[in-house]
Amino acid sequence: MAVTAQDLSRTGSGPVRSERDDHELASIFTAYTVSATFWLLFATAIGLLLAFKFGAPDFWAAKYLTFGRLRPIHTNDTFYGFASLALVGAAYYVAARSCGTRLYSTKLAWIGLWLFNLAAIAGTIALDLGYNWGDLEYREWPWPIRVVFLAALLVTAWNLIATVARRSSEDIYLSNWYIVAGVLWTIVIATVGVLPWYQYGLGQVAISGYYMHNAVGMWFTPLALGLFYYAIPKVLNRPIYSYALGVLAFWTNLLFYPLLGGHHFLFSPLPWWLQTTAIVFSVAMLVPVWAGSANFLLTMRGRYHGRIESYPLAFLFVAVICYLVGSTQGTVEAFRSLQAIWHFTSFTVGHSHLTMYGFVAFAAWGAVYALLPLATGKNPGRLGMAVHFWLALVGVSIYVIALSIGGTVQGLDWVHKVPFIQSVVDMEPYYLWRGVGGILMFLSHIAFAWNVWRMTAGTPGDAASPIMDPSVGKEVIEREVVA
Repeated sequence: MAVTAQDLSRTGSGPVRSERDDHELASIFTAYTVSATFWLLFATAIGLLLAFKFGAPDFWAAKYLTFGRLRPIHTNDTFYGFASLALVGAAYYVAARSCGTRLYSTKLAWIGLWLFNLAAIAGTIALDLGYNWGDLEYREWPWPIRVVFLAALLVTAWNLIATVARRSSEDIYLSNWYIVAGVLWTIVIATVGVLPWYQYGLGQVAISGYYMHNAVGMWFTPLALGLFYYAIPKVLNRPIYSYALGVLAFWTNLLFYPLLGGHHFLFSPLPWWLQTTAIVFSVAMLVPVWAGSANFLLTMRGRYHGRIESYPLAFLFVAVICYLVGSTQGTVEAFRSLQAIWHFTSFTVGHSHLTMYGFVAFAAWGAVYALLPLATGKNPGRLGMAVHFWLALVGVSIYVIALSIGGTVQGLDWVHKVPFIQSVVDMEPYYLWRGVGGILMFLSHIAFAWNVWRMTAGTPGDAASPIMDPSVGKEVIEREVVA
């Protein structure tokens, strides 16, 4: 394909960009990123408090600070405050730039931003006051608030689709396949999650699995992969390795992912055939995961030094590795033999952080560091990016490893039918390390906030341009081709 992730300069059916359009797009990208940064700090501060409540349950045990109220605040604000806003803000920039046109409507983008924030604020207040929709993970907000979030999705989808429709090239670049499809898929998921006639008995169980898994795999994953397909070639100053691999990963992700939710309810009253189908499709997900990961890693081939010297690329590289490892781990977890050990243990918490934090958060940060300086003309400081990267990487590594080991010990205790309190005692050191990892992760978010300030309203930093010299690493590839 001739289409690349570079900004398209030729004109076509779409309107020509002006300097004012670029300024408005930069303002929207900035506003979404700043809002996402606020929710990142707030949600992870709550998460850090929760981590220490495992070791000290009576710490800050007031009514409004109990675990049952704070935990859904942490997850929902991380999902729908931080991750959604960070990914959508970058997606607007990618859609406009890759299509060589201006954003369809800046007004709709601002309306979407206010709706996303309104839902997150109202949901946080409702949950802390005890208004909880029940045991429906990741959709604990009362249904009127989830309708506001659905409205934000509708506005965003309309704006992105209309922007892509006005593109200046005949082809639709891969990034926009993933971005537009992710928004459309999520509208379906959010609608099903609100419709009342699904929310009874085993139907509620099945829809809970459908919603909780697809909220990650059909919302955050397509948006993050869409950013990969633009930001990685943009930073490397080279085209994506294979358009065909990207298309293969896209359609197989759409085919296999929607039916995975049932593997959260193995050994439950759900029909055995539904559980088995979820397992089979979990294994089939290796196709899009490995195809997509290979595409990104082969695009980075020959740029090994760049992954150290360029922090935007380093963030994106870690995100790709966590996507590959975390998704493959999810396939392994789906087998009944391993579910019997790991289900309901802290292992699954480690897995969720490997994917949502190691993959999605690092992808969002990599996209922000790669693209926001291009939009605002301001670079972060190199030291600030280094502090953010290493604190986040070391922190999440400690967190995931501790909970993976501890969760396995916990599950084996249950399998061996030792007294339940013994599993609690055995988890004590792993909860401590979870807290240590959480502290490092939260400190990295403070560094990120400082970097966002320098890329937007503050004094620019000394980091080099995120766009690398295309000649670097070229000789490595040439030697491999000759060999």
